[in-house]
Amino acid sequence: MKKIAVEYFKKGYSCSESVVQAAIDKGYAPKELLSAATPFSGGMGVRCLCGAVAGAMLVIGSIYGKNTERDGMQARAMAKQFNENFSLKYKVNCCKVLSAGFKDFHSPERKQHCCSMVEDSCIILEEILKENLVKA
Repeated sequence: MKKIAVEYFKKGYSCSESVVQAAIDKGYAPKELLSAATPFSGGMGVRCLCGAVAGAMLVIGSIYGKNTERDGMQARAMAKQFNENFSLKYKVNCCKVLSAGFKDFHSPERKQHCCSMVEDSCIILEEILKENLVKA
């Protein structure tokens, strides 16, 4: 999944869109979820929550979120697990902090830096999904 997401990211998809589109391609999420991911890139336009993290949360919610059969508790637990795993490597999930060393947010250097967060978000997401899809 991570290779797919990075390819989308390099082709111009945002971080959140890349994670979601890779999940769609792997059959984890419905194709309609892609457009919902768009506003989460660049930390929702204000560089708050990392878009790659937000994309992963959208995928988790689309599968395990509240509906007529589920109360959403599993999605919340998975979100917590995802954030804990992401924080082990990056300490934070704030786009502004994660990209603080880059003066130009649109620079190729910052984009390359963000590739690792797209990759790691996919790795963490896929591990959590595989672990929970068996139990769901």
